Amino acid sequence: MPRTDRGDLTYSLVVPVFNSERIVGRTIEQIVSTFEGAGLRYELVLVNDGSSDRSWDVIAEEARRNPHLIAINLLHNYGQHHANLAGMRETTGDYVITLDDDLQNPPDQALLLIDEALTGKDVVFGRFEAKQASLVRRLGSGAIGMLNRRIFGQPSDLTVSNFRILRRDVVDRICASRTAHPYITGQALLYSHNRSNVLVRHDVRAEGKSNYSLRRILRLVLTILFSYSSFPLRAAAFAGFVVAVLSFVLGAAYFVKGLFDGAVVPGWTTLVVLLAFFNGVTIALLSMLGEYVVRTLNAVATTETYVVRERIGR
Repeated sequence: MPRTDRGDLTYSLVVPVFNSERIVGRTIEQIVSTFEGAGLRYELVLVNDGSSDRSWDVIAEEARRNPHLIAINLLHNYGQHHANLAGMRETTGDYVITLDDDLQNPPDQALLLIDEALTGKDVVFGRFEAKQASLVRRLGSGAIGMLNRRIFGQPSDLTVSNFRILRRDVVDRICASRTAHPYITGQALLYSHNRSNVLVRHDVRAEGKSNYSLRRILRLVLTILFSYSSFPLRAAAFAGFVVAVLSFVLGAAYFVKGLFDGAVVPGWTTLVVLLAFFNGVTIALLSMLGEYVVRTLNAVATTETYVVRERIGR
């Protein structure tokens, strides 16, 4: 297919902002410089995810000065994926690029994502030449990668990251998805077909430290498991059935023992058999009911997973 010229399209950039007042101004400056220097039509959506510092004041002032900027202030800290979703729903571009607020995703590298996407790709993920992250972050990324391959069908030769570009139709599918727990990377894999990587630079964080603590990584892992997979419920159901079978075997053993050897305490064998049987059945039934409950919750989950407190721009 003929290659589209990148100057013919509009690009939306979404940047979740959290406690980065000392660096987000430079991030905005470099994004604007990169896209205006390349002569591209763009809009920049900055989403303040409940920062406790002056991040909102910084991005609000930038949005008042630059008509290409939109600043959104969320009511609370909802998490990076909720903030990305809030920003995506504000975008109008032919392609949407997501990147961090700390300049570890250099804005000039977004041009490499664009060039790869214009070859006909639905989604392009930046694959870092050398990832500048802590051991905990790398281990967490490895665990999440295994879940992505298991749950979302991530190809073994594809590397995912939060530095990515998505075509408008993929973004529209993500925004229309009914889930109370958005996970943009997994949804991008679910709602796309033609994906690829492009090698990009990953710089050392210019200010502060990563907001992705072990607690946040574990929370993301649990969100993926319980919101997009029935594996925990099926594991619980399997454990319930195993316990039920062992309970039946134990009950039968005590029943046979009571018939031939008698019982030291009258009625004790009957009590053990009945408790083992009914407890095993109860565990199995609760596990199966849980499967239906989670399916019902997913079907009726609200699409309003965040509250916008204030908006500046457009």
